Amino acid sequence: MAGRGFATPDDVKAVALPALRHRVTPAAEAEIEGLAADDLLRALLERVPAPRL
Repeated sequence: MAGRGFATPDDVKAVALPALRHRVTPAAEAEIEGLAADDLLRALLERVPAPRL
């Protein structure tokens, strides 16, 4: 990305929602609470730490 031969954690976060939102179907309980696929994906991206070298 951006001419690099590698992707950074920020690169992954930048494309995660458009790349994954069609693959995630919120459970009925989550939909009742008003949570959409984007909300769930954002929560996961915030929760999972970026790998360190």
